[in-house]
Amino acid sequence: MTKNVFAAIDLGTQSNRLLITDENGKELYKNIIATRLGEGMYAQMKFTPEAVERGLSCFREFADDMKKLGVTKYRAVATAACRMASNGAEFVAKVAETTGIKLEVIDGYEEARLNLKGSLVNVKGMAPYVLVYDLGGGSTEITLATNEKNPKILYTVSIPWGARNASEAFDLAEYVPANAEKLQKEIERYVADFCEKSSLADYDGKVCCVATSGTPLRLISWIKQFGSYDRERVDGEEASVADFDNVIDEVHALSCKDLASSPYVGEKRARIFQAASVIFKTIYDGLKVKKIVTSLKSAKDGIIEELVEENGKTH
Repeated sequence: MTKNVFAAIDLGTQSNRLLITDENGKELYKNIIATRLGEGMYAQMKFTPEAVERGLSCFREFADDMKKLGVTKYRAVATAACRMASNGAEFVAKVAETTGIKLEVIDGYEEARLNLKGSLVNVKGMAPYVLVYDLGGGSTEITLATNEKNPKILYTVSIPWGARNASEAFDLAEYVPANAEKLQKEIERYVADFCEKSSLADYDGKVCCVATSGTPLRLISWIKQFGSYDRERVDGEEASVADFDNVIDEVHALSCKDLASSPYVGEKRARIFQAASVIFKTIYDGLKVKKIVTSLKSAKDGIIEELVEENGKTH
């Protein structure tokens, strides 16, 4: 009988993720809900009333799940959307008031650190160093780190563009080449700066690349022609950038309506998938990687790992 039950919550711009485990890190329950918290936010940099209600409804559900499973310790983090929204602090306060869940708004470095801890599971022993990039709804983190049990971050950057805010800012619900080019140039600046400041060229041949978040997982489902988007099945899959290029070309040829009916994208992601694909390709082109491993493991898994480690030290 385990004494402790741990929970991790990772609130992003598009989705909210919950993972509940026993004190050894064994999964008891998990859930992901597309809150679309950042939908409509870009115009005034403020959460809309509808987005706030979707977010609160999700947290009410998560609070019930945590209570049912007897969670004894948790960490709940919020990322880019709550960092950027003018009413982000107000939303965090409402979550605490209505559900009792205390949300911690973390910066880009902490977001990258937690993603790194979670995603390394899928690339153990592949190379001495690892590039991790997490394409979120409101920001994208790229991290160069050592590939070991206690990884050391060598350099990280948080790019203030993700699938949701870029889609709205660059008007990319439908693929428009001129708009895509503007977004591409914006992302290229950050990637070039990352490559220079991290001295990435010095690690040539010693780095593997792992990508977290829904975009690479959906794209690799498409590459492998699995017939549907299955997060569990594609966790840890690998594909060449040439394969990603081919599928992204297919994405760009489709309308928003086509993407909504695609088994790999779906209605909730259709309006942001063109922007997501542009960002994703621009980054791997800039990093000059040849292959990419996709990972379902992310910040929530990093949080659980640390709760388990902390518990072990006190017993």
